[in-house]
Amino acid sequence: MADSENCFRCPDLEFPNKRRNQCIPKKEDFLSYTTDVISIVLSSISVLFLLITFLILGVFIKYRDSPIVRANNRSLSFLLLVSIKLSFLSVFLFLGRPGDITCRLRNITYGIAFSIAVSSLLAKTIMVYIAFKSTKPGSSWEKWMGVKLSRSVVLVFSSIQIIICITWLAISPPFQELDIHTYPGTIIIQCNEGSALGFYSVIGYMGLLAVVSFVLAFLARSLPDSFNEAKYI
Repeated sequence: MADSENCFRCPDLEFPNKRRNQCIPKKEDFLSYTTDVISIVLSSISVLFLLITFLILGVFIKYRDSPIVRANNRSLSFLLLVSIKLSFLSVFLFLGRPGDITCRLRNITYGIAFSIAVSSLLAKTIMVYIAFKSTKPGSSWEKWMGVKLSRSVVLVFSSIQIIICITWLAISPPFQELDIHTYPGTIIIQCNEGSALGFYSVIGYMGLLAVVSFVLAFLARSLPDSFNEAKYI
């Protein structure tokens, strides 16, 4: 109390009540699944697009032996749809009370899943361009046609992201952090990314893959209508 002769400081996770005669626990604050509007909106959008992706994947599986699905590089299409589903599911790792495990999984899971998706798009773009080049008689591009090249593209570019993530986790992994200073009476439970270089390396590599895929698709946009997949990419 204000006129007390013996005062003591409350622990870091507690603060004094209005009469200042008792320490009470601070309120915990984080992105909750049920109380935060932004969490509800993000969850709803993720579930919606997840269901749409499931529907598209179901159509592809049902008609997997049809000419149009086989011509669309069936294995790459399946891999792309699965990685997109994982990207939507990884949103839920960013919601709820964060812990050391979820802090380490959320950026890693999203980074790898998104990199696989973009690598699949990149492989599709490359295959479209090679398919057009190989139509010319005596073209040397014919030897590059086949499933092995597209799989190698996805494997190589995805492996780079996996190596970046493993290095990040090995050197300075993310961890749970309690912010007790920003708002009095409130503990903000958040994730500390550990190594800023690791975090920006994962994000930067995803951006680099997206830019390269977009540039290649943009350069291939003028291909004939029979190769117009690059326009949609």
